[in-house]
Amino acid sequence: MFAASDPNQIVAGLGTGLLLLAGIWRLIGWIREAPLKPDPWDAEFEQKLEDPETREVCRHCSTPLEPGAWFCANCGNAVGPYNNLMPYVNVFSEGEVLRNGVSGRFRSKRVIFIGYFLISLGSYAIFAPVYWFFLLANLTRRADETKSAEDPVVPS
Repeated sequence: MFAASDPNQIVAGLGTGLLLLAGIWRLIGWIREAPLKPDPWDAEFEQKLEDPETREVCRHCSTPLEPGAWFCANCGNAVGPYNNLMPYVNVFSEGEVLRNGVSGRFRSKRVIFIGYFLISLGSYAIFAPVYWFFLLANLTRRADETKSAEDPVVPS
């Protein structure tokens, strides 16, 4: 620790520390006083979810899944409970994400786009620029589709 010889620095440091502690204390109080959001599910829906006879559905196509299924029988997406933890099956989940970047629809946010660049760099190494080409082509195609949907078509 450093020793300050100037009493003004000591007082300023103590004051700053106390203000910081007061701010943290107020933040904790504000979080505790926040109103609770109501539960969106009614009791009947909650009971159906807890029923052991209720089958899981694919998050991509909403097809009911067989118990213990690793992949959806309809769309082929990886749906197992531990897919991302198992090395062999994880490859399919990662491939699904990368495939959505070049052919599917994903939210056009900067963080997601940077994530696609970084994941592809780790997966494809020197071939990543090929993936980036198709990723950028997908983004421009989607931008053109959005632009054409917004432009009104005037019959001649």
